[in-house]
Amino acid sequence: MASNVTFIGAGNMASAIFGGMVHSGYPADAITATATRDATLAPLAERLGIHTTTDNLAAIEHADVVVLSVKPQIMRQVCETLRESVQKRRPLIVSVAAGLSAETLEQWLGGGLAVVRCMPNTPSLVGAGASGLYANPRVSDEQRALVGELMTSVGIIEWVEDEALLEAVTAVSGSAPAYFFLMFEAMEEAAVKLGLSAESARRLAMQTAYGAASMAMQSDRDPGELKRNVMSPGGTTERAIEYLEQAGLRQALDGAMHACAKRAQEMSAELGKG
Repeated sequence: MASNVTFIGAGNMASAIFGGMVHSGYPADAITATATRDATLAPLAERLGIHTTTDNLAAIEHADVVVLSVKPQIMRQVCETLRESVQKRRPLIVSVAAGLSAETLEQWLGGGLAVVRCMPNTPSLVGAGASGLYANPRVSDEQRALVGELMTSVGIIEWVEDEALLEAVTAVSGSAPAYFFLMFEAMEEAAVKLGLSAESARRLAMQTAYGAASMAMQSDRDPGELKRNVMSPGGTTERAIEYLEQAGLRQALDGAMHACAKRAQEMSAELGKG
């Protein structure tokens, strides 16, 4: 019998996850989603066949897993309204909210709970996500496996044993789609200057990125070797790579990722106050 999973919040990320669950064969009648407006929920119930309600307390009454997917700024208020019911039921808590530690969430919910933090990214919306996961010591192996099942419905997962490493996950995957979108922008602009139409430039750049990622994922060679395989001595690719190296691409990415991780740490401290 499938575990009953309740999503508190039915925004884009939550919808991607429970939509992926249903499409992967998870029983729709074991999933409940909540939102503040019926207008948000009605299309989800019709399209996916899941249970929906605007009543958070009713939604978690029989939940084995509660997925907290509301904005971090209102998470404390939501947790405090759920605390009494959560303490009675003691479900597994899964949070997809950035910047809130497992300890903070556990405290807001009354303590003594199994908590998993999940850092997904926006490609989860198209089933191509990459999520970092951390489980506090109260999470059982069975519960870890269940969370893995939920999250692999929208992409790959990586468990970290140190919660602080979720900041690194944020830098390398959580925020990273934007790095690639920036690269697409820059490549499109450069290609237009070289004479291509914006539409052609965009299609070529995106397909090339998709192809390169597919090659890297299917190959047992490291990215450096794959890069060298494209470069002929004295050729066009070698010239382009030399320019990127001299322009400081590696240093820029290193700085950006460290800045991202630092900001994640700062946000965690800010949101966890009080």
